[in-house]
Amino acid sequence: MTVRPLHGRTAIVTGASEGLGRAEALALARAGADLVINARGERLHDVADEIRRLGGSVVTCVGDIGEQATADRLVALAIERFGRLDVLVNNAGIIRDRMVFTMSAAEWDEVVRVNLRGTFLTTRAATDHWRRLAKASGGPVYARIVNTASEAYASGPPGAANYAASKAGVVALTMSTARGCASFGLRANAICPRARTAMTGGVFGPAPADGTDPLSAEHVAPLVVYLASPVAEHVTGRVLVAYGDRIDVMTAPAVEASLRSQSRWDQDELHAVLGAHLVEPSSRAASAVATGD
Repeated sequence: MTVRPLHGRTAIVTGASEGLGRAEALALARAGADLVINARGERLHDVADEIRRLGGSVVTCVGDIGEQATADRLVALAIERFGRLDVLVNNAGIIRDRMVFTMSAAEWDEVVRVNLRGTFLTTRAATDHWRRLAKASGGPVYARIVNTASEAYASGPPGAANYAASKAGVVALTMSTARGCASFGLRANAICPRARTAMTGGVFGPAPADGTDPLSAEHVAPLVVYLASPVAEHVTGRVLVAYGDRIDVMTAPAVEASLRSQSRWDQDELHAVLGAHLVEPSSRAASAVATGD
């Protein structure tokens, strides 16, 4: 018998017209969820047709996720058509790669608007609904958010300051939301997918001609279903890198070293203590060899 862990649940998926969002929407439908899917383009209707061929129920909402009206409409559609909202998957994202010294303010604003503001707007609309529902019922509700971040938040790719900053914001938003909304039942997590899509084609290149593509979006979708499901009740505030057959569990930033001054730091002491610690590891090793340390 097919396991359908999300039977009777309703999920919103943004950026669902292609790539990762499409794969996630189809996987959630196979798991039994009713879907409200969003994207800017008309190709969204093709994904809806695929979901219906799977036997799933779906409503489309073509619109700009950077607009509050779109976020509010997504939540309203879930309630109007299916009577409930249980899962929010924020996948919509764009890139406008350029070196920071040639990046325009418009290129910065557009990426942050879609990737971070869009995630915030849907999060605000969904959490407001769940909080009011919990207050009315007198107890926690079933609520899941899966946000799409990127390893760029930690690596800082040189030609994508806007994208990296937006995804760092998504990680921080996810962690804050998980803590701030836990009392009424919300579990919120972020994924950093390595997936070969139209947006990442320039990064990962073409898929292999033969065999399974290790960077197929279909490899990431099962993690989204898991995080949306009841068995992930204990998982919240986490950042997970997913690709192929691998999931890396990220840790929060940690203290690397604690350096102390005898009194107030002066420039000579900063150079001697902090400067020596922050030198490149290879240079530090070379220095240790030269001094016999």
